[in-house]
Amino acid sequence: MGIKNLTRRQFLVTLSAGAGTVLFGSAATAMKSGRTVIASDAFRMISLGKTGIKTTLLGMGTGFNGGNRSSTITRAGTAESVIRYAYDKGIRYFDCADSYGTHPFTAKALKEIPREEYTLGTKIWVFPGTIPEPERPDADIVVDRFRKELNTDYLDIVQLHCMMSAEWTDEQKKQMDILETLKSKGIIRSHGVSVHSLEALKAAAASPWVDVIHVRINPFGITMDSNDPADVVPILEMLHKSEKGVIGMKLIGNGSYRNDSEKIDQSLRFVLGLGTVDMIIIGFEHPEQIDNYTGRIDAALKSI
Repeated sequence: MGIKNLTRRQFLVTLSAGAGTVLFGSAATAMKSGRTVIASDAFRMISLGKTGIKTTLLGMGTGFNGGNRSSTITRAGTAESVIRYAYDKGIRYFDCADSYGTHPFTAKALKEIPREEYTLGTKIWVFPGTIPEPERPDADIVVDRFRKELNTDYLDIVQLHCMMSAEWTDEQKKQMDILETLKSKGIIRSHGVSVHSLEALKAAAASPWVDVIHVRINPFGITMDSNDPADVVPILEMLHKSEKGVIGMKLIGNGSYRNDSEKIDQSLRFVLGLGTVDMIIIGFEHPEQIDNYTGRIDAALKSI
């Protein structure tokens, strides 16, 4: 499709490829006085698949332009203040990763907040590069370090970061088993993956081990697992039907159209209307972006 405005026909064709309804996730509707009411609140609570985790529809990504334990907000020296602003505005999900370097900033920003009041997700990097150390310890050792960095006894979500191979469920079996053990002990509440290829996405959809998945989705095919969203939408339907928690990311194409107001609104309407995405994360850099996107999400929900 390329980076262009979708015609209504293209939008509907893509939507109908896999989404059978225009509701948002499992929490888009509420029954009131015998009729269905569609909520229009970016901070409403949603259920993340069948994990038992409840958090806000809108979450904050902390890793925009992240790598080597830094990201845009850590390099700017604003990580702690932006994360705290997000919490004060109503966001309750904070998406971290070892490669972003945002664990200590997240801990400081939320240190006065009762732990049960927010949801923490983070990701393990298992490949060469991207984090300073050459060693890649097993998941239990890494998770223990994460808990210390985040100053928490437990983690809500731990994922394997950036899976690209169609065979990742075989290649990462040892780490998957370790994470399963940690979940049985209550050290983590759920496990899963973020994926960066269509083959890895299909493998995740077929895997009963996956509790929560990050999926790259927007209507323009920018920074996605396929240049055609119609390839991704049916897999989202499969993920949703199997009750995996689905977190939508790259809605703004990794910032590709961050200055294009029309495309931002199109993307929000598209993703929020699919009915197969439980929640979305956006990599905020400034407090005013949080206010801006909150209004856009509320408007998008009212329009679908």
